[in-house]
Amino acid sequence: MNKLYIGNVSAEASEEDFESIFEQWKIPHSGPFLVKSGYAFVDCPDEKAAMRAIDVLSGKVELHGKLLEVEHSVPKRQRSCKLQIRNIPPHMQWEVLDSMLAQYGTVESCEQVNTDTETAVVNVRYAAKDQARLVMEKLNGYMMENYALKVSYIPDETAAPEGPGVGGRRGFNARGPPRSGSPGMGARPKVQSDIPLRVLVPTQFVGAIIGKEGATIRNITKQTHSKIDIHRKENAGAAEKPITIHSTPEGCSKACTTIMEIMQKEALDTKFTEEIPLKILAHNNFVGRLIGKEGRNLKKIEQDTGTKITISPLQDLTLYNPERTITVKGSIEACSRAEEEVMKKVREAYESDMAAMNLQSNLIPGLNLNALGLFPSGTPGMGPSMSNFPPSGAHGGCSSFGCSLYATEGPFWASMLSASSQPLAQGQPESETVHLFIPALAVGAIIGKQGQHIKQLSHFAGASIKIAPAEGMDAKQRMVIIVGPPEAQFKAQCRIFGKLKEENFFGPKEEVKLEAHIKVPSFAAGRVIGKGGKTVNELQNLTCAEVVVPRDQTPDENDQVIVKISGHFFACQVSCGWYSLY
Repeated sequence: MNKLYIGNVSAEASEEDFESIFEQWKIPHSGPFLVKSGYAFVDCPDEKAAMRAIDVLSGKVELHGKLLEVEHSVPKRQRSCKLQIRNIPPHMQWEVLDSMLAQYGTVESCEQVNTDTETAVVNVRYAAKDQARLVMEKLNGYMMENYALKVSYIPDETAAPEGPGVGGRRGFNARGPPRSGSPGMGARPKVQSDIPLRVLVPTQFVGAIIGKEGATIRNITKQTHSKIDIHRKENAGAAEKPITIHSTPEGCSKACTTIMEIMQKEALDTKFTEEIPLKILAHNNFVGRLIGKEGRNLKKIEQDTGTKITISPLQDLTLYNPERTITVKGSIEACSRAEEEVMKKVREAYESDMAAMNLQSNLIPGLNLNALGLFPSGTPGMGPSMSNFPPSGAHGGCSSFGCSLYATEGPFWASMLSASSQPLAQGQPESETVHLFIPALAVGAIIGKQGQHIKQLSHFAGASIKIAPAEGMDAKQRMVIIVGPPEAQFKAQCRIFGKLKEENFFGPKEEVKLEAHIKVPSFAAGRVIGKGGKTVNELQNLTCAEVVVPRDQTPDENDQVIVKISGHFFACQVSCGWYSLY
Protein backbone atom coordinates (compact mmCIF):
# COMPACT_ATOMS: atom_id res chain seq x y z
CA MET A 1 0.00 0.00 0.00
CA ASN A 2 0.94 3.63 -0.38
CA LYS A 3 0.39 5.75 2.69
CA LEU A 4 -0.32 9.47 2.27
CA TYR A 5 0.24 12.35 4.66
CA ILE A 6 -2.39 15.12 4.43
CA GLY A 7 -1.25 18.41 5.95
CA ASN A 8 -2.71 21.86 6.65
CA VAL A 9 -5.89 20.23 7.93
CA SER A 10 -8.47 22.40 9.71
CA ALA A 11 -9.40 21.55 13.28
CA GLU A 12 -12.99 21.17 12.03
CA ALA A 13 -12.12 18.45 9.52
CA SER A 14 -13.55 14.99 10.03
CA GLU A 15 -13.13 11.55 8.53
CA GLU A 16 -16.39 12.03 6.65
CA ASP A 17 -15.03 15.21 5.01
CA PHE A 18 -12.10 13.29 3.58
CA GLU A 19 -14.34 10.41 2.51
CA SER A 20 -16.45 12.93 0.58
CA ILE A 21 -13.43 14.60 -1.09
CA PHE A 22 -11.88 11.31 -2.21
CA GLU A 23 -15.26 10.09 -3.52
CA GLN A 24 -15.82 13.39 -5.37
CA TRP A 25 -12.46 13.12 -7.14
CA LYS A 26 -12.82 9.35 -7.68
CA ILE A 27 -9.65 8.54 -5.73
CA PRO A 28 -9.71 5.04 -4.18
CA HIS A 29 -8.37 4.41 -0.69
CA SER A 30 -7.89 1.12 1.10
CA GLY A 31 -8.40 2.04 4.72
CA PRO A 32 -9.99 4.57 7.08
CA PHE A 33 -8.72 8.14 7.42
CA LEU A 34 -6.70 8.70 10.56
CA VAL A 35 -7.42 12.34 11.42
CA LYS A 36 -5.16 14.11 13.92
CA SER A 37 -4.85 17.73 14.98
CA GLY A 38 -3.70 19.57 11.85
CA TYR A 39 -2.95 16.50 9.72
CA ALA A 40 -4.27 13.11 8.62
CA PHE A 41 -3.13 9.79 7.13
CA VAL A 42 -4.70 7.40 4.62
CA ASP A 43 -3.64 4.29 2.70
CA CYS A 44 -4.11 4.03 -1.07
CA PRO A 45 -4.33 0.66 -2.84
CA ASP A 46 -1.49 1.34 -5.27
CA GLU A 47 1.05 3.90 -6.47
CA LYS A 48 -1.23 5.19 -9.23
CA ALA A 49 -3.97 6.08 -6.73
CA ALA A 50 -1.48 7.75 -4.39
CA MET A 51 -0.01 9.82 -7.24
CA ARG A 52 -3.50 10.85 -8.40
CA ALA A 53 -4.36 12.03 -4.89
CA ILE A 54 -1.19 14.11 -4.74
CA ASP A 55 -1.67 15.55 -8.24
CA VAL A 56 -5.37 16.36 -7.86
CA LEU A 57 -5.61 17.48 -4.24
CA SER A 58 -2.31 18.96 -3.05
CA GLY A 59 -2.45 22.75 -3.10
CA LYS A 60 -5.67 22.69 -5.15
CA VAL A 61 -8.55 21.52 -2.92
CA GLU A 62 -9.81 23.44 0.11
CA LEU A 63 -11.33 21.96 3.25
CA HIS A 64 -12.88 24.38 5.72
CA GLY A 65 -10.97 27.30 4.21
CA LYS A 66 -7.55 25.60 4.12
CA LEU A 67 -5.72 24.28 1.06
CA LEU A 68 -4.78 20.67 1.67
CA GLU A 69 -1.17 19.53 1.30
CA VAL A 70 -0.87 15.90 0.21
CA GLU A 71 2.37 13.93 -0.07
CA HIS A 72 3.82 10.51 0.61
CA SER A 73 3.98 9.60 4.27
CA VAL A 74 7.60 8.75 4.95
CA PRO A 75 8.83 7.42 8.32
CA LYS A 76 11.75 9.39 9.70
CA ARG A 77 14.03 6.37 9.42
CA GLN A 78 13.38 6.35 5.65
CA ARG A 79 13.84 10.09 5.07
CA SER A 80 17.22 9.62 3.57
CA CYS A 81 18.41 10.39 0.03
CA LYS A 82 15.29 9.85 -2.07
CA LEU A 83 13.03 12.69 -3.19
CA GLN A 84 10.08 13.23 -5.48
CA ILE A 85 9.92 16.47 -7.48
CA ARG A 86 6.51 17.39 -8.89
CA ASN A 87 4.99 20.19 -10.95
CA ILE A 88 7.95 20.33 -13.36
CA PRO A 89 7.10 22.54 -16.39
CA PRO A 90 5.81 20.33 -19.22
CA HIS A 91 8.15 21.75 -21.87
CA MET A 92 11.25 21.85 -19.71
CA GLN A 93 14.35 20.22 -21.20
CA TRP A 94 15.33 17.17 -19.13
CA GLU A 95 18.94 18.24 -19.49
CA VAL A 96 18.18 21.58 -17.81
CA LEU A 97 16.57 19.77 -14.89
CA ASP A 98 19.50 17.37 -14.66
CA SER A 99 21.95 20.28 -14.58
CA MET A 100 19.93 22.04 -11.88
CA LEU A 101 19.75 18.93 -9.67
CA ALA A 102 23.49 18.36 -10.03
CA GLN A 103 24.16 21.74 -8.37
CA TYR A 104 23.18 20.30 -4.99
CA GLY A 105 25.15 17.06 -5.04
CA THR A 106 25.70 13.76 -6.82
CA VAL A 107 22.52 12.45 -8.44
CA GLU A 108 22.69 8.65 -8.41
CA SER A 109 19.42 8.17 -10.29
CA CYS A 110 16.56 10.20 -11.69
CA GLU A 111 13.48 8.40 -13.01
CA GLN A 112 10.39 9.85 -14.59
CA VAL A 113 7.05 8.91 -13.01
CA ASN A 114 4.07 8.40 -15.28
CA THR A 115 1.13 10.58 -14.19
CA ASP A 116 -2.08 11.93 -15.67
CA THR A 117 -1.04 15.53 -15.19
CA GLU A 118 0.39 17.90 -17.77
CA THR A 119 3.39 18.66 -15.58
CA ALA A 120 6.19 16.13 -15.06
CA VAL A 121 7.23 14.17 -11.97
CA VAL A 122 10.60 12.58 -11.22
CA ASN A 123 12.01 10.45 -8.41
CA VAL A 124 15.57 11.43 -7.52
CA ARG A 125 18.17 9.69 -5.38
CA TYR A 126 21.15 11.65 -4.07
CA ALA A 127 24.41 10.19 -2.80
CA ALA A 128 24.06 11.71 0.69
CA LYS A 129 21.31 12.76 3.11
CA ASP A 130 22.56 16.34 3.44
CA GLN A 131 22.37 16.77 -0.35
CA ALA A 132 18.73 15.64 -0.40
CA ARG A 133 17.96 17.91 2.56
CA LEU A 134 19.50 20.87 0.72
CA VAL A 135 17.29 20.20 -2.30
CA MET A 136 14.24 20.16 -0.02
CA GLU A 137 15.23 23.56 1.35
CA LYS A 138 16.19 25.17 -1.96
CA LEU A 139 13.76 23.77 -4.52
CA ASN A 140 10.49 23.22 -2.67
CA GLY A 141 8.34 26.08 -3.92
CA TYR A 142 11.02 27.26 -6.36
CA MET A 143 9.42 28.95 -9.39
CA MET A 144 10.33 27.65 -12.85
CA GLU A 145 8.49 29.03 -15.89
CA ASN A 146 5.56 30.05 -13.66
CA TYR A 147 5.37 26.60 -12.08
CA ALA A 148 6.18 26.15 -8.38
CA LEU A 149 8.20 22.97 -7.87
CA LYS A 150 7.01 20.65 -5.13
CA VAL A 151 9.64 18.51 -3.41
CA SER A 152 8.95 15.80 -0.85
CA TYR A 153 10.69 12.77 0.59
CA ILE A 154 9.74 9.35 -0.65
CA PRO A 155 10.64 6.14 1.18
CA ASP A 156 14.25 5.10 0.77
CA GLU A 157 14.05 1.35 1.20
CA THR A 158 17.81 1.09 1.61
CA ALA A 159 17.86 3.47 4.57
CA ALA A 160 16.40 0.93 6.98
CA PRO A 161 14.87 -2.56 6.84
CA GLU A 162 11.17 -2.63 6.26
CA GLY A 163 9.02 -3.34 9.23
CA PRO A 164 6.06 -2.03 11.17
CA GLY A 165 6.30 1.63 11.91
CA VAL A 166 5.13 3.59 14.89
CA GLY A 167 1.60 4.78 15.55
CA GLY A 168 -0.41 5.62 12.45
CA ARG A 169 2.42 4.78 10.03
CA ARG A 170 2.00 1.02 10.00
CA GLY A 171 1.26 -0.81 6.81
CA PHE A 172 3.58 1.21 4.58
CA ASN A 173 4.90 -0.73 1.61
CA ALA A 174 7.84 0.18 -0.60
CA ARG A 175 7.32 1.72 -4.00
CA GLY A 176 7.84 -0.44 -7.03
CA PRO A 177 10.95 -0.59 -9.25
CA PRO A 178 12.00 2.39 -11.39
CA ARG A 179 9.83 2.93 -14.44
CA SER A 180 11.23 1.93 -17.80
CA GLY A 181 10.29 5.31 -19.22
CA SER A 182 12.89 7.28 -17.31
CA PRO A 183 14.36 10.25 -19.20
CA GLY A 184 17.82 8.75 -19.27
CA MET A 185 19.38 10.81 -16.50
CA GLY A 186 20.45 7.78 -14.48
CA ALA A 187 23.51 7.03 -12.45
CA ARG A 188 26.28 9.39 -13.41
CA PRO A 189 29.23 7.04 -12.97
CA LYS A 190 27.65 4.57 -15.38
CA VAL A 191 28.20 4.94 -19.13
CA GLN A 192 24.76 5.22 -20.67
CA SER A 193 23.34 5.43 -24.17
CA ASP A 194 22.24 9.04 -24.13
CA ILE A 195 22.08 9.49 -27.90
CA PRO A 196 18.64 10.89 -28.78
CA LEU A 197 16.84 9.97 -31.97
CA ARG A 198 16.86 12.77 -34.54
CA VAL A 199 14.62 12.60 -37.61
CA LEU A 200 13.77 14.91 -40.51
CA VAL A 201 10.12 15.41 -41.41
CA PRO A 202 8.53 17.36 -44.30
CA THR A 203 7.62 20.86 -43.11
CA GLN A 204 3.98 20.50 -44.23
CA PHE A 205 3.44 17.71 -41.67
CA VAL A 206 4.82 19.58 -38.65
CA GLY A 207 1.43 21.10 -37.80
CA ALA A 208 -0.26 17.68 -37.75
CA ILE A 209 2.50 16.28 -35.51
CA ILE A 210 2.07 19.15 -33.03
CA GLY A 211 -1.73 19.10 -33.16
CA LYS A 212 -4.23 21.70 -32.03
CA GLU A 213 -2.68 23.70 -29.17
CA GLY A 214 0.04 21.03 -28.93
CA ALA A 215 -2.40 18.25 -27.96
CA THR A 216 -0.98 15.62 -30.34
CA ILE A 217 2.66 16.08 -29.39
CA ARG A 218 1.73 16.09 -25.69
CA ASN A 219 -0.11 12.83 -26.17
CA ILE A 220 2.90 11.26 -27.93
CA THR A 221 5.18 12.48 -25.15
CA LYS A 222 2.94 11.00 -22.45
CA GLN A 223 2.40 7.65 -24.17
CA THR A 224 6.07 7.10 -24.99
CA HIS A 225 7.58 8.69 -21.85
CA SER A 226 9.75 10.88 -24.06
CA LYS A 227 10.79 14.50 -24.49
CA ILE A 228 10.26 15.69 -28.05
CA ASP A 229 11.67 18.91 -29.51
CA ILE A 230 10.37 20.06 -32.90
CA HIS A 231 12.81 22.62 -34.31
CA ARG A 232 10.19 24.34 -36.46
CA LYS A 233 11.63 27.85 -36.15
CA GLU A 234 15.04 26.85 -37.48
CA ASN A 235 15.94 27.27 -41.14
CA ALA A 236 12.89 29.27 -42.20
CA GLY A 237 11.58 28.14 -45.57
CA ALA A 238 13.34 24.75 -45.45
CA ALA A 239 11.44 21.81 -46.92
CA GLU A 240 12.21 19.64 -43.87
CA LYS A 241 12.46 20.22 -40.13
CA PRO A 242 14.45 18.21 -37.56
CA ILE A 243 12.77 16.55 -34.58
CA THR A 244 14.79 15.42 -31.55
CA ILE A 245 13.39 12.65 -29.34
CA HIS A 246 14.90 12.08 -25.87
CA SER A 247 13.91 8.81 -24.22
CA THR A 248 14.93 5.21 -23.77
CA PRO A 249 15.63 3.36 -27.04
CA GLU A 250 12.16 1.79 -26.79
CA GLY A 251 10.54 5.16 -26.13
CA CYS A 252 12.35 6.76 -29.07
CA SER A 253 11.25 3.98 -31.40
CA LYS A 254 7.65 4.14 -30.25
CA ALA A 255 7.53 7.93 -30.69
CA CYS A 256 9.11 7.63 -34.13
CA THR A 257 6.52 5.06 -35.23
CA THR A 258 3.68 7.28 -33.99
CA ILE A 259 5.09 10.27 -35.90
CA MET A 260 5.31 8.18 -39.11
CA GLU A 261 1.68 7.07 -38.66
CA ILE A 262 0.55 10.69 -38.20
CA MET A 263 2.40 11.76 -41.36
CA GLN A 264 0.87 8.91 -43.36
CA LYS A 265 -2.66 9.83 -42.21
CA GLU A 266 -2.06 13.51 -42.97
CA ALA A 267 -0.75 12.57 -46.43
CA LEU A 268 -3.95 10.63 -47.16
CA ASP A 269 -6.14 13.47 -45.89
CA THR A 270 -4.30 16.08 -47.99
CA LYS A 271 -3.92 13.81 -51.05
CA PHE A 272 -0.12 14.00 -50.77
CA THR A 273 1.02 11.34 -53.23
CA GLU A 274 4.82 11.33 -52.79
CA GLU A 275 6.48 8.59 -50.74
CA ILE A 276 7.37 9.68 -47.19
CA PRO A 277 10.56 7.88 -46.18
CA LEU A 278 11.97 7.84 -42.66
CA LYS A 279 15.00 10.14 -42.45
CA ILE A 280 17.31 9.66 -39.48
CA LEU A 281 20.09 12.13 -38.64
CA ALA A 282 23.31 10.68 -37.24
CA HIS A 283 26.68 12.24 -36.48
CA ASN A 284 29.31 11.25 -39.02
CA ASN A 285 31.54 9.90 -36.23
CA PHE A 286 29.22 6.90 -36.00
CA VAL A 287 28.21 6.32 -39.62
CA GLY A 288 31.29 4.33 -40.64
CA ARG A 289 30.60 1.77 -37.93
CA LEU A 290 26.92 1.71 -38.89
CA ILE A 291 27.82 0.88 -42.49
CA GLY A 292 30.42 -1.70 -41.48
CA LYS A 293 33.23 -3.19 -43.49
CA GLU A 294 32.22 -3.40 -47.16
CA GLY A 295 28.74 -2.24 -46.13
CA ARG A 296 27.93 -5.51 -44.36
CA ASN A 297 26.09 -4.01 -41.37
CA LEU A 298 23.83 -1.86 -43.55
CA LYS A 299 23.11 -4.70 -45.97
CA LYS A 300 22.11 -6.98 -43.10
CA ILE A 301 19.71 -4.35 -41.70
CA GLU A 302 18.14 -3.98 -45.16
CA GLN A 303 17.74 -7.74 -45.53
CA ASP A 304 16.39 -8.28 -42.01
CA THR A 305 13.84 -5.46 -42.21
CA GLY A 306 12.89 -5.46 -45.89
CA THR A 307 13.85 -1.82 -46.39
CA LYS A 308 16.05 0.20 -48.73
CA ILE A 309 18.59 2.40 -46.92
CA THR A 310 20.75 5.16 -48.37
CA ILE A 311 23.11 7.59 -46.61
CA SER A 312 23.89 11.15 -47.69
CA PRO A 313 27.40 11.62 -49.15
CA LEU A 314 30.41 12.85 -47.21
CA GLN A 315 30.61 15.85 -49.51
CA ASP A 316 27.52 17.30 -47.78
CA LEU A 317 29.40 17.56 -44.47
CA THR A 318 31.09 20.66 -43.12
CA LEU A 319 32.60 21.50 -39.75
CA TYR A 320 29.30 23.25 -39.00
CA ASN A 321 27.00 20.42 -40.11
CA PRO A 322 28.48 17.07 -39.02
CA GLU A 323 25.26 15.05 -39.43
CA ARG A 324 24.46 12.67 -42.25
CA THR A 325 20.95 11.75 -43.37
CA ILE A 326 20.03 8.06 -43.31
CA THR A 327 17.00 7.56 -45.58
CA VAL A 328 14.90 4.43 -44.98
CA LYS A 329 12.22 3.40 -47.47
CA GLY A 330 9.58 0.77 -46.80
CA SER A 331 6.35 0.22 -44.88
CA ILE A 332 5.90 1.91 -41.51
CA GLU A 333 6.43 -1.41 -39.74
CA ALA A 334 9.60 -2.13 -41.75
CA CYS A 335 10.96 1.38 -41.23
CA SER A 336 10.34 1.07 -37.48
CA ARG A 337 12.37 -2.16 -37.34
CA ALA A 338 15.13 -0.54 -39.39
CA GLU A 339 15.20 2.48 -37.07
CA GLU A 340 15.71 0.18 -34.08
CA GLU A 341 18.63 -1.58 -35.76
CA VAL A 342 20.23 1.62 -37.09
CA MET A 343 20.07 3.38 -33.73
CA LYS A 344 21.34 0.26 -31.97
CA LYS A 345 24.53 0.47 -34.06
CA VAL A 346 24.81 4.22 -33.48
CA ARG A 347 24.42 3.84 -29.72
CA GLU A 348 27.00 1.04 -29.63
CA ALA A 349 29.48 3.29 -31.45
CA TYR A 350 28.77 6.13 -29.04
CA GLU A 351 29.20 3.93 -25.97
CA SER A 352 32.48 2.60 -27.34
CA ASP A 353 33.77 6.16 -27.76
CA MET A 354 32.55 7.11 -24.30
CA ALA A 355 34.32 4.16 -22.71
CA ALA A 356 37.59 5.09 -24.41
CA MET A 357 37.18 8.73 -23.36
CA ASN A 358 36.40 7.90 -19.74
CA LEU A 359 39.50 5.73 -19.53
CA GLN A 360 41.83 8.67 -20.00
CA SER A 361 39.86 11.93 -19.59
CA ASN A 362 40.61 12.22 -15.88
CA LEU A 363 44.30 12.46 -16.71
CA ILE A 364 43.77 15.86 -18.41
CA PRO A 365 42.09 18.06 -15.76
CA GLY A 366 40.63 21.42 -16.75
CA LEU A 367 40.45 20.84 -20.50
CA ASN A 368 37.33 22.00 -22.31
CA LEU A 369 36.78 18.74 -24.21
CA ASN A 370 33.27 19.80 -25.19
CA ALA A 371 34.54 22.42 -27.61
CA LEU A 372 37.01 20.18 -29.39
CA GLY A 373 34.82 18.26 -31.80
CA LEU A 374 36.04 14.67 -31.42
CA PHE A 375 32.66 13.68 -30.08
CA PRO A 376 29.20 14.64 -31.35
CA SER A 377 28.08 16.86 -28.50
CA GLY A 378 29.30 19.52 -26.16
CA THR A 379 27.87 21.58 -23.39
CA PRO A 380 26.60 25.12 -23.41
CA GLY A 381 28.77 27.66 -21.75
CA MET A 382 31.88 27.03 -23.77
CA GLY A 383 34.65 29.49 -24.19
CA PRO A 384 34.18 32.60 -26.28
CA SER A 385 36.49 31.22 -28.93
CA MET A 386 33.66 29.02 -30.17
CA SER A 387 31.04 31.75 -30.48
CA ASN A 388 32.19 33.28 -33.74
CA PHE A 389 31.37 30.44 -36.11
CA PRO A 390 28.92 30.79 -39.00
CA PRO A 391 25.22 30.03 -38.44
CA SER A 392 23.83 26.53 -38.31
CA GLY A 393 23.89 24.10 -41.19
CA ALA A 394 21.09 22.49 -43.09
CA HIS A 395 19.55 20.53 -40.26
CA GLY A 396 19.55 23.06 -37.45
CA GLY A 397 20.55 22.38 -33.89
CA CYS A 398 24.23 21.99 -34.75
CA SER A 399 25.70 25.43 -35.26
CA SER A 400 29.26 24.19 -34.97
CA PHE A 401 31.35 21.33 -33.68
CA GLY A 402 31.65 23.25 -30.45
CA CYS A 403 27.90 23.66 -29.97
CA SER A 404 25.51 21.09 -28.61
CA LEU A 405 24.43 19.01 -31.58
CA TYR A 406 21.64 17.37 -29.63
CA ALA A 407 20.71 20.36 -27.49
CA THR A 408 21.85 18.49 -24.44
CA GLU A 409 24.37 19.30 -21.77
CA GLY A 410 24.25 16.22 -19.57
CA PRO A 411 24.54 13.50 -18.63
CA PHE A 412 26.09 13.25 -22.10
CA TRP A 413 29.46 14.63 -20.91
CA ALA A 414 28.94 17.14 -18.13
CA SER A 415 28.58 14.58 -15.35
CA MET A 416 31.97 13.03 -16.19
CA LEU A 417 34.09 15.96 -17.30
CA SER A 418 34.77 19.46 -16.12
CA ALA A 419 33.41 21.69 -18.86
CA SER A 420 35.87 24.43 -18.15
CA SER A 421 35.58 27.34 -20.53
CA GLN A 422 38.94 28.76 -19.60
CA PRO A 423 41.95 28.46 -21.91
CA LEU A 424 44.74 26.16 -20.87
CA ALA A 425 47.16 28.99 -20.25
CA GLN A 426 46.72 32.62 -19.38
CA GLY A 427 47.77 35.30 -21.82
CA GLN A 428 49.32 34.22 -25.13
CA PRO A 429 50.62 30.65 -24.73
CA GLU A 430 53.79 29.72 -26.55
CA SER A 431 53.38 28.02 -29.91
CA GLU A 432 54.46 24.38 -30.23
CA THR A 433 55.23 22.10 -33.16
CA VAL A 434 54.06 18.49 -33.26
CA HIS A 435 54.71 16.02 -36.06
CA LEU A 436 51.82 13.53 -36.27
CA PHE A 437 52.20 10.49 -38.54
CA ILE A 438 49.09 9.21 -40.32
CA PRO A 439 48.52 6.37 -42.85
CA ALA A 440 49.51 7.54 -46.32
CA LEU A 441 46.11 6.43 -47.65
CA ALA A 442 44.40 8.85 -45.23
CA VAL A 443 45.98 12.01 -46.67
CA GLY A 444 43.07 12.62 -49.05
CA ALA A 445 40.53 12.41 -46.24
CA ILE A 446 42.46 14.91 -44.10
CA ILE A 447 42.93 17.36 -47.00
CA GLY A 448 39.39 17.02 -48.33
CA LYS A 449 37.99 18.09 -51.69
CA GLN A 450 40.05 21.02 -53.01
CA GLY A 451 41.67 21.28 -49.58
CA GLN A 452 38.38 22.25 -47.94
CA HIS A 453 38.62 19.97 -44.89
CA ILE A 454 42.15 20.86 -43.86
CA LYS A 455 41.33 24.58 -44.23
CA GLN A 456 38.24 24.24 -42.05
CA LEU A 457 40.18 22.16 -39.54
CA SER A 458 42.96 24.76 -39.36
CA HIS A 459 40.42 27.53 -38.81
CA PHE A 460 38.52 25.51 -36.21
CA ALA A 461 41.62 24.61 -34.20
CA GLY A 462 43.46 27.90 -34.58
CA ALA A 463 46.58 26.08 -35.73
CA SER A 464 48.73 25.81 -38.84
CA ILE A 465 48.27 22.34 -40.35
CA LYS A 466 50.38 21.12 -43.26
CA ILE A 467 51.14 17.70 -44.71
CA ALA A 468 54.81 17.12 -45.54
CA PRO A 469 55.79 15.58 -48.88
CA ALA A 470 56.14 11.80 -49.00
CA GLU A 471 59.62 10.50 -48.26
CA GLY A 472 59.38 7.96 -51.03
CA MET A 473 57.04 6.34 -53.56
CA ASP A 474 56.27 3.43 -51.23
CA ALA A 475 55.94 5.45 -48.01
CA LYS A 476 53.24 3.99 -45.77
CA GLN A 477 53.03 7.04 -43.51
CA ARG A 478 52.84 10.79 -44.04
CA MET A 479 53.80 13.48 -41.56
CA VAL A 480 51.28 16.14 -40.53
CA ILE A 481 52.98 19.26 -39.19
CA ILE A 482 50.82 21.05 -36.59
CA VAL A 483 51.96 24.42 -35.24
CA GLY A 484 50.00 26.21 -32.53
CA PRO A 485 49.52 26.68 -28.77
CA PRO A 486 48.55 23.69 -26.55
CA GLU A 487 44.78 24.07 -26.87
CA ALA A 488 45.02 24.41 -30.66
CA GLN A 489 47.22 21.31 -30.74
CA PHE A 490 44.62 19.41 -28.75
CA LYS A 491 41.78 20.47 -31.05
CA ALA A 492 43.66 19.72 -34.26
CA GLN A 493 44.93 16.31 -33.19
CA CYS A 494 41.55 15.48 -31.69
CA ARG A 495 39.82 15.98 -35.04
CA ILE A 496 42.53 14.14 -36.99
CA PHE A 497 42.17 11.08 -34.75
CA GLY A 498 38.39 11.35 -35.11
CA LYS A 499 38.53 11.70 -38.89
CA LEU A 500 40.61 8.54 -39.25
CA LYS A 501 38.04 6.67 -37.16
CA GLU A 502 35.13 8.06 -39.20
CA GLU A 503 36.73 7.07 -42.50
CA ASN A 504 37.31 3.48 -41.34
CA PHE A 505 41.11 3.55 -41.53
CA PHE A 506 40.90 1.56 -38.30
CA GLY A 507 38.51 -1.26 -37.49
CA PRO A 508 35.20 -0.71 -35.63
CA LYS A 509 36.63 -2.13 -32.39
CA GLU A 510 40.15 -0.90 -32.99
CA GLU A 511 41.49 2.23 -31.32
CA VAL A 512 43.13 4.86 -33.49
CA LYS A 513 46.81 4.79 -32.52
CA LEU A 514 49.29 7.20 -34.11
CA GLU A 515 52.88 8.27 -33.57
CA ALA A 516 53.67 11.85 -32.59
CA HIS A 517 57.08 13.53 -32.41
CA ILE A 518 57.76 16.49 -30.13
CA LYS A 519 60.97 18.29 -29.25
CA VAL A 520 62.36 18.86 -25.77
CA PRO A 521 65.57 20.61 -24.66
CA SER A 522 68.51 18.19 -24.80
CA PHE A 523 69.46 18.98 -21.20
CA ALA A 524 66.02 17.73 -20.09
CA ALA A 525 66.29 14.34 -21.82
CA GLY A 526 67.87 12.73 -18.80
CA ARG A 527 65.12 13.96 -16.50
CA VAL A 528 62.52 12.74 -18.97
CA ILE A 529 64.00 9.24 -18.83
CA GLY A 530 64.66 9.26 -15.09
CA LYS A 531 67.05 7.16 -13.10
CA GLY A 532 67.21 3.74 -14.67
CA GLY A 533 64.29 4.69 -16.94
CA LYS A 534 61.96 4.96 -13.92
CA THR A 535 60.24 8.21 -14.97
CA VAL A 536 59.50 7.22 -18.55
CA ASN A 537 58.31 3.76 -17.46
CA GLU A 538 55.89 5.27 -14.93
CA LEU A 539 54.53 7.58 -17.63
CA GLN A 540 54.04 4.69 -20.04
CA ASN A 541 52.18 2.69 -17.38
CA LEU A 542 49.99 5.68 -16.55
CA THR A 543 49.03 6.63 -20.10
CA CYS A 544 49.33 3.32 -22.00
CA ALA A 545 51.47 5.18 -24.56
CA GLU A 546 54.81 3.97 -25.89
CA VAL A 547 57.49 6.62 -25.30
CA VAL A 548 60.94 6.56 -26.88
CA VAL A 549 63.69 9.06 -25.94
CA PRO A 550 66.77 8.23 -28.05
CA ARG A 551 69.91 8.51 -25.87
CA ASP A 552 72.39 8.87 -28.75
CA GLN A 553 70.42 11.54 -30.63
CA THR A 554 72.35 14.62 -31.83
CA PRO A 555 70.61 17.87 -30.73
CA ASP A 556 69.46 20.22 -33.49
CA GLU A 557 70.48 23.86 -33.92
CA ASN A 558 68.16 24.83 -31.05
CA ASP A 559 69.74 22.22 -28.79
CA GLN A 560 66.57 20.11 -28.83
CA VAL A 561 65.99 16.36 -29.26
CA ILE A 562 62.96 14.44 -30.52
CA VAL A 563 60.71 12.39 -28.23
CA LYS A 564 58.55 9.77 -30.00
CA ILE A 565 55.12 8.98 -28.53
CA SER A 566 52.82 6.25 -29.89
CA GLY A 567 49.30 5.52 -28.67
CA HIS A 568 45.65 6.50 -28.77
CA PHE A 569 44.55 10.11 -28.60
CA PHE A 570 44.36 10.67 -24.83
CA ALA A 571 47.56 8.74 -24.19
CA CYS A 572 49.45 10.93 -26.65
CA GLN A 573 47.97 14.12 -25.22
CA VAL A 574 48.82 13.26 -21.63
CA SER A 575 52.35 12.34 -22.60
CA CYS A 576 52.85 15.46 -24.72
CA GLY A 577 51.44 17.63 -21.95
CA TRP A 578 53.73 16.01 -19.40
CA TYR A 579 56.82 16.57 -21.54
CA SER A 580 55.88 20.20 -22.14
CA LEU A 581 56.59 20.77 -18.45
CA TYR A 582 60.24 20.32 -19.28
